[in-house]
Amino acid sequence: MNPAMLWTGPENALPTVLLAHGAGAPMDTPFMTFFAEGIAGLGYRVGRFEFPYMAERRKSGARKPPNPTPILLQTWRAAIAACKGPVVIGGKSMGGRIASMIADDAKVAALICLGYPFYGAGKRDKPRTAHLETLKTPTLICQGERDPLGDRAAVEALTLSPAITMHWLPDGDHDLKPRKASGRTHDQNLHSALDGISTFLSALR
Repeated sequence: MNPAMLWTGPENALPTVLLAHGAGAPMDTPFMTFFAEGIAGLGYRVGRFEFPYMAERRKSGARKPPNPTPILLQTWRAAIAACKGPVVIGGKSMGGRIASMIADDAKVAALICLGYPFYGAGKRDKPRTAHLETLKTPTLICQGERDPLGDRAAVEALTLSPAITMHWLPDGDHDLKPRKASGRTHDQNLHSALDGISTFLSALR
């Protein structure tokens, strides 16, 4: 069953960009909306969707944990299959991580991850990056420098595929938000990430 899509941007623009939400929040948060509208403003068709557990939460209001990984992967495959032409996939945290697990097999045009969870909370010694070492799909990861799920020092010590480009957001956390004392604003980091995405997508055309 294909997930319901929330579309933004010109209807016939290619490639289509599909974005999935993180583990704890839906597809229409201010964060997700900023990137969907921002990427659409660059001239792309952007689709957002929710994994089954989040779609059910929207109906019932009951908070549930994410579906098992096979269901998350199946949902991503269904979303990709519903699109025509080249597709760029990605999303926030878990949504981007699950996308990265099928990017090569699905033969998508590219992958964009917003705040990648390189390891679970408090599990820096157990990185979830084995597949990122051999990833062939052109990939952009927009990451906060002090993201508790992958800060700059920890990520730069990992072995990552040369297909992956890191775009670091100064003093950013998992939502790319810096501390006030840094002198940066969240808005600056969000727009910096969008600028990085614009450059990355332009290179694909």
